[in-house]
Amino acid sequence: MLEKNPDNVKIVFKHLPLRMHNMAETAALAAAAAQKQGKFWQMHDALFNTRPLTKKGIDKAAESIGLDMEQFKKDMADPATRQKVIKDMLDASKADVSGTPTLFINGHRVKDRSLSSIQEMIDQELKASANSKQPSS
Repeated sequence: MLEKNPDNVKIVFKHLPLRMHNMAETAALAAAAAQKQGKFWQMHDALFNTRPLTKKGIDKAAESIGLDMEQFKKDMADPATRQKVIKDMLDASKADVSGTPTLFINGHRVKDRSLSSIQEMIDQELKASANSKQPSS
């Protein structure tokens, strides 16, 4: 979708660590800490490839993507990092999101996740946006 719509699509990732997964919150904090070093997506991918997901595995993932480990550990413990994850969780609750992944396009929940359906939603939103910018006669 990004390749096809480079000027019109922006991905916003929100954390929603599920309680049923005992390492989900730690992983969310790790991704948020990696973001502070400009490596969110690298950490995201490394975490999904870490099996089993443990604290030691998370540290190895951080090392493998070249994070400054001293800074990473400080950011993991920083209350501001935890607050970011908590805010994302509150946003999810307000949007009635209880599972992952959940996708939205301009505030509209994606029900059909096929690429063609997502592209159709993007096209509809772009058309609606263009129509709303045209001066009325």
